[in-house]
Amino acid sequence: MNKLFTLFIFVFVSLSAFAQPVPAEEENIPFLVTFGKQAETSWGDDDFTQVFFFAVPTDFKKPFYIRVFDPDCGGQFDEENEGFDTYTKFSVYGGSGCITEDDAREVDPFGNWKSGNLLGSKVFNENAKYDNNWYTFGPFNPTEGESSEKWGGNIFKVICEGIRGNDGNVYRYFMSTEPESNVAVEGGNIFTFEYSFRMHSEPWQKSHVYPYVDDAVVSLKQNNFDWDDDGFIQIVSVKSVSENVATSGDDRWSTSSYKVSDEERGTSLDIQFIKDDSRSVNNNNVVFYITNQYGELLPFYNIPIGGIPRPKGKGKLTPLKR
Repeated sequence: MNKLFTLFIFVFVSLSAFAQPVPAEEENIPFLVTFGKQAETSWGDDDFTQVFFFAVPTDFKKPFYIRVFDPDCGGQFDEENEGFDTYTKFSVYGGSGCITEDDAREVDPFGNWKSGNLLGSKVFNENAKYDNNWYTFGPFNPTEGESSEKWGGNIFKVICEGIRGNDGNVYRYFMSTEPESNVAVEGGNIFTFEYSFRMHSEPWQKSHVYPYVDDAVVSLKQNNFDWDDDGFIQIVSVKSVSENVATSGDDRWSTSSYKVSDEERGTSLDIQFIKDDSRSVNNNNVVFYITNQYGELLPFYNIPIGGIPRPKGKGKLTPLKR
């Protein structure tokens, strides 16, 4: 997948005008979500953990911060299950093996997935101080990350774990040059290999994630968990107006394959999660990842590499019926 990362570095500078919130505005995803480890997986979290990587360009020399919005579990946004009793741990890692350790890039939290040097951590429970508010980790020196040309600079890892309880903690991230406000790190980007997120509750809302397809990819397999038959999941590319994928029911995984055309290599895909009005699913949480024909995971960037794909030619994008 080396060509992917060569292109990633090539376009890095062009991304500097964008901010670094996760989820990004273009994704139209309300929140990331992680449940306490005593929760039933039917609430929409398969492993009660989530990992994101923060890429700081090698030419960025100033201290920076990783900010978490609404890190506590309780209050305005979080999902209660018979009273808030959940503790969530956020941890920041850098140093050797932070991302180059194979276990760090898997979808399941096994082996040496907490690789690297622990730079900071904090456990949150229900706390009005952090409800609908920000907590800031740092400052971090960019050289505290793992230097990796392949992955786009100095890499830091943030792990969110639901260490106790059964409620859903929803939150967001921002990589900032300031401790008390959100100011983008010029040229930075953020990515994950498995997304766990909250859908909108309103019908016909459309959320997006953007995997990049390099020149070596022939086919893909999408994997979604606990979609709750909440509508449609579609793939949009520079070639295809839309193609439905298999969707999962309650507490289940569903997979389907997608053949990649020559036109789609070297571009990002737009995976669209579209609610319909036939069911009213509130607080739907879903897990999603993609592998190529070798079983290798594709990263999702908060700023899509090469831009958001626009289908060539004429055609109106409409939901396809199952």
